[in-house]
Parts: sequence; C-alpha cells; structure tokens
Amino acid sequence: MQQVQQAEKTDQVRSYERSLARSAESRTRADRPRVFTMEGRAWDLLDGVFAPVHSPSTRLGLEFLGLTADAAPAGTARGSFLEVGCGTGLIAVCAALHGHERVVAADINTAAVRNAELNIARHGVADRVRAVHSDLFSALPAGERFDTVFWSSNYVLAPAGYRYRHDHERAYVDPGYATHRRFLAEVLDRTAPGGRALLHFSSRGDMDLLRRLAGETGTKLVELAATVIVEGDDPVSHYLLQITR
Repeated sequence: MQQVQQAEKTDQVRSYERSLARSAESRTRADRPRVFTMEGRAWDLLDGVFAPVHSPSTRLGLEFLGLTADAAPAGTARGSFLEVGCGTGLIAVCAALHGHERVVAADINTAAVRNAELNIARHGVADRVRAVHSDLFSALPAGERFDTVFWSSNYVLAPAGYRYRHDHERAYVDPGYATHRRFLAEVLDRTAPGGRALLHFSSRGDMDLLRRLAGETGTKLVELAATVIVEGDDPVSHYLLQITR
C-alpha cells in the first residue's frame, strides 16, 4: 500500500496536466505583477513570460550559480555566460552584474526576449548582455562558445504529440523530451574548452529518461548540487547537473 501511495504521489508531482494548469494560473492570475522584486532589485514582467515570483526555480538557479546578492561580491564572476530559456532575463542580468564580461540571454518566446531587453536596459548592462530569439542555440553565430551555459529546463515530460497552446507553456513542459535531447546533443559544442554546461532539473521531471537520453547522445550527467523545496504540499528535489562527454 505504501509503495502504491508513493507511486501515486510521484505521478501527481510529474503530471504534465498539473504543470499546464500551473502555467495557465501564473499567466492569468489577477495579482500577476508588472514589476516584481528579487535580489533587492526591481524587474519588469511582461504578459506571457514565466513569472519568477510564482515559482522557486529562478531563485534556486541563482543559488546554484552563486549569483545571489549575498553569495559573493559583485564583479567576482568571470568569463562568458549563456542563459538558455532566459524568460525575464533575470539570471543573465545577474551574471553580468557579478562580472561575466559577455552574456547572452536566449529564449524561443519572443515576449521573453522583449522582457529580457527591458531588464537589460533597466539595470544598465546593455554593454555586455544581448537578448536573442533562439530555439536553444539556433540563432547563435556558428562557433560562438561560452564558459558557462545554463538552462533551467522545462523539466516536466509531456506526451510527444502535445502541441503548445501558448508560448508560456514552453517554460513548463517538454513534449517527448525532444528539447532536452537536442540540448544534450548540442550543448558541449557551445561550451568553451574548460567551460561548464549546466542543467537545472527537478524531481518533477523524469531523471531516468534524462539519463538514458544522455547515454544516447554520448554525454553523461554529473550532479553538482541538490536541494529540496516544498512546493504547495509536495517536496520537490532540484538538481544542478553538469553535462560532460
């Protein structure tokens, strides 16, 4: 009985329908802010863009990367930085504020690209951060590589045949893990020698499938950090994974 209850709980946490409902709620709720505060700074939030205030994932991403306001003095980070699926651009901007000299904020959602541009301008980092409309690495110049590539992924698995009804859903679910497969297959070609290819994943996703995809693409996953956050009534594990050959 206990095993059955645990399996049901796991299915509930991983439910793509539940994640799609969370997407709709976040996008349409009456108290959705136009400007929010995180890390002691104000950030613009456009309609149709993932809201960091409605999920712990952005804050956890900052913690994993050592980019929180209290993690290290500003200016201590070095090298180039690519944020895949940038949303508001918050992590990319924080990377620049912490000292990364060349930063790219990429997103497939055009509203997110506009949102990132607003926050790049708001925080005065346009000299070292650019926002691009890109499906993973598709819009980057050939051969452009980065010392750090980071993706806080849409780790909930949706059926392979699912078709997005709104771009906002792209931040929540990945049909058939097609995007995860491409990321694993391509990310090391976008990582500079000695650099790091990083993936923020969680127990809302299918770790067993992700590891199988890594094997199929000639890569492996190394866990660098993990933490547990209670989201609603559910304890959810979050992981920082490094992709290597």
